[in-house]
Amino acid sequence: MFQRLILLLLLGFMPGVLAQALPELGDVSATAISPIDEYRLGENIMREIRRDPAYLDDPEVADYANSLGNRLVARSDASRQEFEFFVVRDPQINAFALPGGFIGIHTGLILAAQSESEVAGVVAHEVAHVTQRHIARMINQQNQNQLISMAAMAVALLAARSSSQVGEAAAVVGQAGVMQSQLNFSRDNEREADRVGLQMLEAAGFDPRGMAVFFERLQRATRIYEGGAPSYLRTHPLTFERIADIQNRIEGLPYRQVPDSLDFQLIRAKLRAESGTPRDAVEFFESSLAERKFLSETAGRYGLVASLLRARDFGRAQREMTALRKTASPIIESLACRLAAAAGESARALQCFQDARRAYPGSRALFYGHVEQMLGTGQSAAALQLLAARVRTQPDDARLYRLQAQAYAAQGNRLMQHRSQGEAYARSGQIGAAIEQLQIALKTGGGDFYQLSATEARLRELKKQQLELERKR
Repeated sequence: MFQRLILLLLLGFMPGVLAQALPELGDVSATAISPIDEYRLGENIMREIRRDPAYLDDPEVADYANSLGNRLVARSDASRQEFEFFVVRDPQINAFALPGGFIGIHTGLILAAQSESEVAGVVAHEVAHVTQRHIARMINQQNQNQLISMAAMAVALLAARSSSQVGEAAAVVGQAGVMQSQLNFSRDNEREADRVGLQMLEAAGFDPRGMAVFFERLQRATRIYEGGAPSYLRTHPLTFERIADIQNRIEGLPYRQVPDSLDFQLIRAKLRAESGTPRDAVEFFESSLAERKFLSETAGRYGLVASLLRARDFGRAQREMTALRKTASPIIESLACRLAAAAGESARALQCFQDARRAYPGSRALFYGHVEQMLGTGQSAAALQLLAARVRTQPDDARLYRLQAQAYAAQGNRLMQHRSQGEAYARSGQIGAAIEQLQIALKTGGGDFYQLSATEARLRELKKQQLELERKR
């Protein structure tokens, strides 16, 4: 059901944010949506997506997706535009572009791909939809009456996440022919995205054949999918002409073998290890290693350790980890540290995080894990010192403020706890919730003059921001 919801989100309509998502465009049939309005539309959509259980809030997965995506963006005509790449926990083979440079990737796509260049080919295609402003054009072609009717459908589709009966009704609505015609990219849009995406793919050092190979596989698999085709083909109509055109464009390019990155293989194994039951995951990696059916033995062993950790078989996981750590990687080190923590070896886990962070200072996962381990062992003061330094360099990271709130709560500092939680909400775009937290903070009766004054000043700032947002609706 998530893919249908995403299609509706493409046009910026979610329950509770309809008014926010509709910028003041006047007659949208005659006036093109501006890049600023397009970004605001996309950000409003993302606020809702981040709240959805399907949104994968994993720093390693997110960092990999953004590393891959920005490598492509750097080779595009929109290299100065900000993009955000995120992953959705959904087995469907799909990816999608939202207004403003937000690109979603389904876990099903990463797991189905047989090379990193195949994933990069799909992502490049989606980036091209943004750089060529296809989404803005789609929005521009709608009239207000059409948009309002589609907003009602979005309400039903969101409700389908928690109600099977509503889900059945929403499915009927989502299958309406008029809906499909409004949401599909045109053939010209698709061909242009293929052309621009191929250019990005080749310039970024990936194998441009990855796009053609993956699309061909999807086309061949059409008959085995319920409903006639993978979700990606239903949202991005794929014709034999398109595939032939892609093949013609890459025919003259020199052949080069492009190996997959270790990060791609490890992230792929991580997602597979988190799928199904822990026992099923263990058996999958045991079988693939025994039969040597893997793209990367290191990734296969990583997946086995991650699966054993899920199954709480700590002893065997640690034995397997000894050999795995011979390969240098922050993702492997993070797994080793988490394993020690889960096994109750607090001192070893703390030392592991400290050593790993010295080796890989840029790893967000290692930093978060280190702070969480410190909080779990009663070291809230030391944790706050680390967080304060990090906040100064990454002031928009909502997770840092959530960790701060936990640390202050451990110390019984309710004013700073609620203030930090308020900042976490503010960085997530939830201004109303942020204001509420700061109001609670001021009512606690604690804090010194500086803390109270700073909280009051921040509250005034957020209220002003809220008023400005309301005026723009």
